[in-house]
Amino acid sequence: MQILALVPGGIGDQILFFPTLENLRQTYPQAKIDVAVEPRAIGAYRVCKFVNGLIQFDYLNLNSLADWSNFLGQIRDREYDVVLTLERSWAVGILLWLSGIPNRIGYANSGVSPFLTAKIPWNANQYIAHTDHDLLQGLQIQTPCPPLSINVPSRDLAWAESEQQRLGVQGSGYVLIQTGDYPTASWQVILQDLQQRQPALPIVLLQTAATDEGISTLTAASPGLKVSMPTDTGKLAALIAGASLMLCPEGAALQLAISVQTYTLALLGATYPALVLPTPSEKCIGIQSTTGQIADIPPQIILERVWAG
Repeated sequence: MQILALVPGGIGDQILFFPTLENLRQTYPQAKIDVAVEPRAIGAYRVCKFVNGLIQFDYLNLNSLADWSNFLGQIRDREYDVVLTLERSWAVGILLWLSGIPNRIGYANSGVSPFLTAKIPWNANQYIAHTDHDLLQGLQIQTPCPPLSINVPSRDLAWAESEQQRLGVQGSGYVLIQTGDYPTASWQVILQDLQQRQPALPIVLLQTAATDEGISTLTAASPGLKVSMPTDTGKLAALIAGASLMLCPEGAALQLAISVQTYTLALLGATYPALVLPTPSEKCIGIQSTTGQIADIPPQIILERVWAG
């Protein structure tokens, strides 16, 4: 069997789809499973063992006729038996109809719906991984949705061990922080409190090109902070796995933390926690802004959750 999944979105969205891929692999162990994914999310599949191949397609941008034609050509050439689509646009629906794939599974009451052979109710009020997993009803797969899991390459685990040695945190445990869109001034309050109460506790900041300026400000104000810049999803996952506690906003790092079961406090803006966090979960707690803006979460609320254990 040849199976294709159309999964738009970033790395975090892909990780939330991994349980669906896992059950597909369990049900059809000999199948060839491919995923059509945006270029920005290719890195997610460094830590996924359930797929055979990837097709790059940028769902976000207005693609030219040549882009659509190339995408359609790749799909037709591979002669898929089944396609699952999270993309709900009418344009993708037409493309799948033209592809000749006999079994086309997606969500009812969406633009893609008229072109499907199996239409699954879309439940927007549940954990996203469960909503994704509902598509398997189109293949008569009724097994429960498994928890998020990833497969970190051994070379990335070795990198993380070396990085922990470089940072001087090996074997001691550490707090890992992805600053994201949360204000630098608020992070300063949190970091100063952590250092005052637990001066021997290592704190590691995750650095990206987008957070360079904020992290420079934080390290200047709070000597002793450590900074790491993992270069891919596997290395990031391995570093998260070694942490005692992670603080982060919604995104790829949050879903990786859930996958490796690191105790995590998730800072959420408008997103309802039950959509992106598994329930029940003792290892991942959502802290949601009362205004829908992550910047409005008071640092004291976060600190209360940190010290509550």
